[in-house]
Amino acid sequence: MQIIIIGCGKVGRTLIAQLSKEDNNLTVIDHNAELVRDVSTIYDVMGIVGNGTSYNVLKEADLEHTDMLIAVTQSDEVNLLCCVIAKQKANCHTIARVRNPIYSTERHFLRTELKLSMIINPEQEAAQEIARLLRNPNAIEVDTFAKERIDLLRFRVPNDSMMIGKALRDLTQQINMNVLVCIAERNNMVTIPNGDYVVEQGDILTVISMPDQVDRLFRTIGVKSNRVSSCMVVGGGELTYYLTEYLLRMGIDVKIIENNRKRCEELNEMFPDATIVCGDGSDQEVLNEERIENMDAFVSCTGIDEVNAILSMYAQKKVKKKVVTKLNHVEFNEVIQSLELDSVINPKQLTAQRIIRYVRATRNVVGSNVETLYRLMNDRVEAIEFLISPGSTITGICLKDMKMKNNVLIAGIVRNGRLIIPRGTTTFEENDSVIVVTTHLGFSEIYDILR
Repeated sequence: MQIIIIGCGKVGRTLIAQLSKEDNNLTVIDHNAELVRDVSTIYDVMGIVGNGTSYNVLKEADLEHTDMLIAVTQSDEVNLLCCVIAKQKANCHTIARVRNPIYSTERHFLRTELKLSMIINPEQEAAQEIARLLRNPNAIEVDTFAKERIDLLRFRVPNDSMMIGKALRDLTQQINMNVLVCIAERNNMVTIPNGDYVVEQGDILTVISMPDQVDRLFRTIGVKSNRVSSCMVVGGGELTYYLTEYLLRMGIDVKIIENNRKRCEELNEMFPDATIVCGDGSDQEVLNEERIENMDAFVSCTGIDEVNAILSMYAQKKVKKKVVTKLNHVEFNEVIQSLELDSVINPKQLTAQRIIRYVRATRNVVGSNVETLYRLMNDRVEAIEFLISPGSTITGICLKDMKMKNNVLIAGIVRNGRLIIPRGTTTFEENDSVIVVTTHLGFSEIYDILR
């Protein structure tokens, strides 16, 4: 695909790094000459220094023959204007990053009236992700498929779990539930396991299940249920705004600590049911005064990664059930993993992931469509949901007769709203949602699973 990306910040660079590997022709635009030079050199893409709202600059980027324009600058208004110009002059797909909460209630209006393909808000995406984690606090990570009817949950096997020392094949029969282990992590090694895989103490497993079975699954394997009823949030920015909306709706008591008095007054006016504390959330005395030890959950989302990491390490010794850390920089994966933080959320990565999913979906052939896409285990594994379209030639064939690539797992099939754990005799049918887990990166259609 021919793609123009406007903005070479963190989201832009993440998109450029990934999309340049996936058989796309990229042109990047930014007013910062140094940023443009860096990404052009590193990723071998065409770079233009200039203002993305300038029609002449867009003409230089060959807007006329562009399939998609993605605007991810720091300005919502610039992003929207870039997309409007592109839609009028090239009638291409357009994606705008829009962060201001003022626009959050107008997303449908903006998309419809400006004819945008997608509007994405990093902070709102991150807030939804954190809310899912607090709904399932036993999980390190929660991803959803089939319009939130299926969960993919990552969790650490407890030291006293009945799973330890048993092969997955035997566990499946013993648990007797509609679940499947899709990914296993051990000593920083990632495996897509088969039935012979034996669970060991310290393993981190990823399972697919229906949401209403998660509690029963965790009880069966020895993971204690940890319903969250209270949450302390440090930092009162836009992410906190969205998160507070979700948590109050879920019936969770929210206490926000923010050091800017004006922002505290704004939050107090917006959320009269939440407790707003004006103080330094990075001060241990303030946290103790606000009874951090009585909290079920803790979310650190200040604007400084180092502060968030330190706060979370302290909170993990104090709070009862769940600690979530917002980090904007995740380049130093080994360092972050060594900190053994509970759950880490990166708004920019979530944004890039959503956009990449859309890009792949727009170039699908007849027969399948990318509905959902997640990059897991520091981008070493992808979990993709494909919708099997009418007319697909892959329907009606038993899985055991398909010549699939190595390291490809059909994790689940959603048919009429129910999860099917596939067997050798299972077939794909029209309108099925098929969930594929693989270490191959870049699948854009269901046929990519075949050798």
